[in-house]
Amino acid sequence: MEVVLFNGEIDDLVRLLTENEWPYHADMSVEENTVRKAVEKGYYADGRETFWIIENEEKVGLLIINDIDDTIPLFDLRLAVSTRGKGLGVRALKWMQDYLFGEKNKVRIEGYTRADNTAMRKCFTKAAFVKEGYLRNAWENSDGTVSDTVLYGAIYEDWKNATVTPNRMNEVPY
Repeated sequence: MEVVLFNGEIDDLVRLLTENEWPYHADMSVEENTVRKAVEKGYYADGRETFWIIENEEKVGLLIINDIDDTIPLFDLRLAVSTRGKGLGVRALKWMQDYLFGEKNKVRIEGYTRADNTAMRKCFTKAAFVKEGYLRNAWENSDGTVSDTVLYGAIYEDWKNATVTPNRMNEVPY
């Protein structure tokens, strides 16, 4: 797997986002017009860093790091249907940690996913993210429904020491 900076390859971006379904994102299907307008408005650049995930010289995924100037960035990871379930998600999350902790000096990375997205939840766990929260009815879907959301976090100290520090979510007294 190779990760390279998005450099305005709009047709490739349109192809990836419109030719795949995104069942665990707010909009399951993306239209070409929507992608082109987002690029025009600076969505993939302003306050973000966007990267291609490349496998066998093919652009098969996208990693968008939001709030890149903040101490604690969020991100969006999308993989083409044909590549899901092959370990790319875990590798992309580990790459992102190396990049954000090693090069950008971030202290924490947060990721949210729908509670029913078991594949992404497994990726988080395998990439040494810790489940830190379960948010009821917190994910708004494009059809007007809401889903539960799970919050995962990775911290600099764990990355540096190659450990996973358990959280205190169930600590008494509350």
